[in-house]
Amino acid sequence: MRFLVRSVTAAAVTALLVLAGAMPAQAANPPTKPPVAGSLGTYNVSSVYVAGVSSGGAMATQLHVAYSSRIQGAAIFASGPYYCAQNNVSQALYGCADNVWPTYLTNLQTYTRTWATYGWIDPVGNLSGRPVYVFHGNGDTTVKKSVNDDLVRYYQHFGASVQYDSGSSAGHAWVSPYGTVSCPATASPFLNDCGADPQNAFLRKLFGSVNGPNTGALGGRLISFSQNTFAVNGYANGLSMGATGFAYVPAACTAGQSCRLLVALHGCKQSYADVGTAFVDRANLNQYADTNSMIVLYPQALATAVNPNGCWDWWGYLGATNYPIKGGAQLETIMNMVRRLDG
Repeated sequence: MRFLVRSVTAAAVTALLVLAGAMPAQAANPPTKPPVAGSLGTYNVSSVYVAGVSSGGAMATQLHVAYSSRIQGAAIFASGPYYCAQNNVSQALYGCADNVWPTYLTNLQTYTRTWATYGWIDPVGNLSGRPVYVFHGNGDTTVKKSVNDDLVRYYQHFGASVQYDSGSSAGHAWVSPYGTVSCPATASPFLNDCGADPQNAFLRKLFGSVNGPNTGALGGRLISFSQNTFAVNGYANGLSMGATGFAYVPAACTAGQSCRLLVALHGCKQSYADVGTAFVDRANLNQYADTNSMIVLYPQALATAVNPNGCWDWWGYLGATNYPIKGGAQLETIMNMVRRLDG
């Protein structure tokens, strides 16, 4: 998965990707539900959380920091601190993926506090005591560990309760028991099997406790819906987002039971347009959704001329400087989906 930027040389872009490893001999195949076309409904949502990997991790952090009054916690795989790119493509490449340049962490913390006083993001006091799970694999050379370390330091600076999982040999990927790529590799569809279940770990961190996953047939519905309905411009493709998003809704949530909502954000080259429903099916979230009364929202990015790898906007490729704060085009489009689901 390329945590990538534009306007850089092909050699520099290639340097961000380690194409190694192969599919495990016997990748576990989870029970899945075929998507059914529909629309997002409103449910009895008690709390909202975010999770993401690579550029999806950066977007998850942007959502969490901007809307900390609404979003209760975050799980971030292979990503750097909030506003790391500072609207600069070179900084994104050399300071927030590679560590040739620093992340300028103190500046990022200052921006956060200042923007909160302007009302551009929610008060930073909301982050104090909030659960955050951070994952970095030792095989990941796309986003260097020092960058992930600074994400941990960023959250700790604001008093968040951070759990840091940095002992895996994983490459640059979302790690799942249903991964189809060997643990240390960085290769499509960027779903790695490391013989571990980080979803159990991060859901325990976010929720306090978690029931084991459903290992049988899924009992909920996988809804495919129009992202145009929620796009701030009415046209998701114009925001480098796909026309279709997905949401997994357990039967208990459809029946009106109180449910949590998790926004799950794929990484670069991992959208529906790139890998079909691989992330939706194999992220190991729908299995936990069934047994923990948890709706999972899967927004979708899309490759475009300004975003050839289908990443989320964490460096300003849409041309606006407000991408990490309230009013940012992709951020608000996703929040419109959240608002529909939680009423």
